[in-house]
Amino acid sequence: MKISANDIQISYELTGQKSAPVVMLSHSLASSMVMWNPQLDALESHFQVLRYDMRGHGASDAPDGAYTLELLAADAVALLDALEIDTVHFVGLSIGGMIGQGLGLNYGNRLKTLTLCDTSAIMPEMAQPILQERIDAARENGMDDQVDGTLERWFTTEFLEKNPPEVKIIRQQIMATPLAGYIGCSEALKGLNYLDLLSEISLPTLIMVGEEDPGTPVEASEAIHERIAGSQLIVLPAARHLSNIEQAEAFNKALMAFLLK
Repeated sequence: MKISANDIQISYELTGQKSAPVVMLSHSLASSMVMWNPQLDALESHFQVLRYDMRGHGASDAPDGAYTLELLAADAVALLDALEIDTVHFVGLSIGGMIGQGLGLNYGNRLKTLTLCDTSAIMPEMAQPILQERIDAARENGMDDQVDGTLERWFTTEFLEKNPPEVKIIRQQIMATPLAGYIGCSEALKGLNYLDLLSEISLPTLIMVGEEDPGTPVEASEAIHERIAGSQLIVLPAARHLSNIEQAEAFNKALMAFLLK
């Protein structure tokens, strides 16, 4: 379904237990709401589940120009307003986790809990040129050029060699990502600088990260954990960036234990 929010059309799905609290899921760069398929059965048995395609991804609008993390957080709040949902358990992975940090800092009254997965709170100076190279390559060669390198960062070699159907789905999502959306959200990543503010977050917070995640490594999650009082950190073995897919069973077990406290 689509709904108008923050001057764009946002694609979303609301499923699960109609009278239950809402869990809102925010996906990674160059993916879409289908990234959360491995979590649906577990979550829908206890909650309403709100998945959405962030600006520039999936079936949501992809305006030209640079986006900001503040804009992406405002999109999420506008979606809740449009759906008349007051508060949610927010779960974000990668850029979705960065959006979650922005929500926790600026819209904390809209969140019951915060789960930050395979994400970071600051963009290191040395990472800026790498990010720019990816933007330039996508602009010149299109999204197909991003597929192999992205999959290698997102999944361990062992998982890729098994060639599970989940990898095929993610490959398709990368290729289908609108170029304007990929570039717009990549530009937003450049401005990531929440680390020194995180001590202001007082929400119950779960942090999860794949042990072998090369892009947002365990150290990045440890830095977040150190700054959010009372937060819980779980490192998932044998997983890279999309730990929710590669170690879905362990991911779901930890997430459900946290949400059902």
